[in-house]
Amino acid sequence: MSTVEEGRTVVFHYTGILADGEVFDSSRERSPMEVQIGAGQIIPGFESGVMGMEVGETRTFTIAPKDAYGEHDEDLWQRVEKERLPDPESVEVGKTFQFPLGEGRTVSGIVIQVGEEDVLLDLNHPLAGKELTFEVECLEIRNS
Repeated sequence: MSTVEEGRTVVFHYTGILADGEVFDSSRERSPMEVQIGAGQIIPGFESGVMGMEVGETRTFTIAPKDAYGEHDEDLWQRVEKERLPDPESVEVGKTFQFPLGEGRTVSGIVIQVGEEDVLLDLNHPLAGKELTFEVECLEIRNS
C-alpha cells in the first residue's frame, strides 16, 4: 500500500484547531488540499505529521509554533502613519490591513495600538506563536 512520503502528491481534508478549541481553518466545506510532499508548499510540522499516512487513514497531531508559523516576534511590530493606510478613518485595534510588497506580494498587519498620528501594527502571521492541532484525513496519494 502507498504511503505519504517525500516526492508524492497527496490529497487531504483537514481541520486546524487552536489550543482553546477554536477552528481556524478547515477544508471540509470546500475542496481538499493537494500538495507535493517535500516541495515546501505546507508548514514543516504539517508535512512531518502526515508522513507515513495511508489512503483512508485519519490522524490528529499537534505542531509547536517553531514548526508552524514561528514564534511571535515583537521585532515585527511597526509604527505606520495613519495616512499610509488604505482607509485611515476606519482604523481601530484588531483591524487587519494589507500592504503591497511589490511583485504582486502583500503582507498583512493587525492594528494593536492607535495613536493620534500613527498606529502600531503587528506584522507577524496571525498564527505565529500558537500551537496548532490538525485533524487530517488522507484521501489520495499519487507519484508526482
